[in-house]
Amino acid sequence: MPHLQSQQSLKLILKNYFTGFKSPLAWCTSAGPAEILRALGFDVYFPENHGALLGASRTAEKYIPRAHQEGFGGEICSYLTSDIGAWRMKETPLTKAYGLPSVPKPDLIVYNTNQCREVADWFNFFAEEFDCPVFGIYPPRHLEEIHQRDIDNVVGQFEDLILLGEKVIGNKMTDADLMETVLLSKRGSQLWGEVLNTAQTTPSPITFFDGTILMAPIVVLRGTQICVDFYQEVLEELTQLSSEKISAVAKEDVRIYWEGMPVWGRLKAFSQLFANNNAAVVASTYCNSWIFDDFDENNPLESLALAYTQIFINRGENAKLDMMKDIINNFNIDGVIFHDSKTCFNNSNNRFGLPKKLTDATGISCVTIEGDLNDMRFLSDGQIETKLETFIDQIGSKKGIY
Repeated sequence: MPHLQSQQSLKLILKNYFTGFKSPLAWCTSAGPAEILRALGFDVYFPENHGALLGASRTAEKYIPRAHQEGFGGEICSYLTSDIGAWRMKETPLTKAYGLPSVPKPDLIVYNTNQCREVADWFNFFAEEFDCPVFGIYPPRHLEEIHQRDIDNVVGQFEDLILLGEKVIGNKMTDADLMETVLLSKRGSQLWGEVLNTAQTTPSPITFFDGTILMAPIVVLRGTQICVDFYQEVLEELTQLSSEKISAVAKEDVRIYWEGMPVWGRLKAFSQLFANNNAAVVASTYCNSWIFDDFDENNPLESLALAYTQIFINRGENAKLDMMKDIINNFNIDGVIFHDSKTCFNNSNNRFGLPKKLTDATGISCVTIEGDLNDMRFLSDGQIETKLETFIDQIGSKKGIY
């Protein structure tokens, strides 16, 4: 894609984030209640972001076997296994990137199983390693509809988290601090959604692969002014590119929707593969996972409970189908790629008939590729390349392009 000045800003933002950790510090899952932790006064670190760094740096396969020696299986979350393996081997990509000798020491560890059960095992492992308090949020799972009792359930757990956080930090959280943090999260989330929605234009100024990089602040700096300012900058640049009809892909003939996890070790290769075949991956459920439309600073706990419980990964198959149909319509999608990530069962949505249901409902063609988020041993690059190129050719033929 065209060079974005905001990508240069991102490098400095992440450097300041990773080198600026101070105590008290909390670990949190990527779709966990970071707003509560920030309002309490914690700096916040996200192990899933570290897992993605291990995948993107293509070092995960070095560390995964070490986690197997700890008894963690070969087909469970490769974020978990690469992160624990790296910890046991006393290595981290943060050393090369930012000069950090290790991941930061937590004073509190918090997770939300709205994503998967593996985060509980993962985060409890580190709670034992660091001998620090750990707190899990366990919302209702796989919901087709969200009811008030579901929200009340999660709010009660948030209230217990606040009590523990106040005990750890030695101060009371104020309503004003929580409201301000939720407001900043809402603004950052809205801007992130607007950034992704610039891909609704044809040609698109951004692809899914750009989004996986630009998404870092909405994960690790959600609830801060830094996050808000960054996405305002990105949005202004992308809006200008759109107005000038400058495309992320030189010749955009086919528009693709990526469903599932990124293949972190193949971002550049896949980006180039699609570009070479005149296809733009313009939408994904993954990047959309951090668009929280229901944040409300005037009703912070209930709105956080609603937003974090109704995310795509935590929904039933019919709810997922409806959400995907909306994306297909809004982004003028020609075809859908389902990534069957072999160590991420919870975010592989091809296994219970959803691709066929989607095709039946929309007429849009779907294809499934087998791979993984971090463990590249599950990939066959040649087979994936052939399957994707064939899929794009079929869509092009259907559109009368080829």
